[in-house]
Amino acid sequence: MEDNPRLRRLRFRAWHRGTKEADLMVGGFFNRYGTGWDEAEIAWFELFLEEQDVDIMAWGLGTQPVPAQFEGPMMDAFRKLDFIQIEP
Repeated sequence: MEDNPRLRRLRFRAWHRGTKEADLMVGGFFNRYGTGWDEAEIAWFELFLEEQDVDIMAWGLGTQPVPAQFEGPMMDAFRKLDFIQIEP
């Protein structure tokens, strides 16, 4: 990933959302899965990052319906939330 500027930029954007909760959710998702993504998955994530944190978090927690453009295996993985690691 270090030699891929696109993935480095996505990692930065994923971890600098504006709130710690969104950073953990979106950044944790990128850390867990990002290095294995193909072109279509990277494009999905780029669009996903354009959304508001409050919406992204609501989709992840299941408190808002997920828009059709984000439904699928990537959102299924995101909604598991098993990638979040909170350190003391």
